[in-house]
Amino acid sequence: MELAKRFVDVGIFTNRIDELRAFYGERVRLPYEELLPVGGGVRQYRYGLLGSVLKINHSRDPLPAGIAGGYRMLSISDPRTPMPLPMQDPDGNDIELVPTGQRGVNQIEIHIGVTDESAFEHFYGDAMQAERLAAGRFKLGETVISFQRDPGAIRAQKSAAAGATDVMASMRAVGMRYITVQVRDCDREHRRFTSMGVWEGAVPVSLGAVARISFIRDPDGNFIEISQRASLTGPLPQ
Repeated sequence: MELAKRFVDVGIFTNRIDELRAFYGERVRLPYEELLPVGGGVRQYRYGLLGSVLKINHSRDPLPAGIAGGYRMLSISDPRTPMPLPMQDPDGNDIELVPTGQRGVNQIEIHIGVTDESAFEHFYGDAMQAERLAAGRFKLGETVISFQRDPGAIRAQKSAAAGATDVMASMRAVGMRYITVQVRDCDREHRRFTSMGVWEGAVPVSLGAVARISFIRDPDGNFIEISQRASLTGPLPQ
């Protein structure tokens, strides 16, 4: 996979934007970048995350509670932290500050609770073409992604590909709900994924002249956005 950015972004949904902004901006001390309207009653507050972006999606409509398994913890490298510091944000998302370099984390680590570790080994090693660090632990660009069996995790029911709008609606629940990988060519990568039998979430679509995106889903149905952003790759194909 040809990355346009060597850092994976993290998307969360919330109804408690003031509390989450205070937590990530003041307690975790992430720099605020910008506010983007994404439609459907959702506004996205974007925070710098050591090269990644933390995308806090604030929904005006009530969200269902978070689910077990899936994206379950975010570790953030912090040179000011002498030892791992576990925290929870106001929605109960598990956040951990770790000393820079500990466990090989120099940027962030995304932890996933899964139903089948072997299926995720194949997915991240072969489909996502990530570097294998150890069993259940991969590196995609500079971002570490790890997973382990979670007895509470549930594999989503497989469904046909939907539109990007439908995917955004189905992702909406409290908590960490998706990750974003920035690539050089969204259509090419999407074709490669589907040719390998990867679960298709949504076909590629252009967001004006800003980005071209699609969605795939991992073996449990967790969402991964495949994004070709013009600011990283140049003008989008017509």
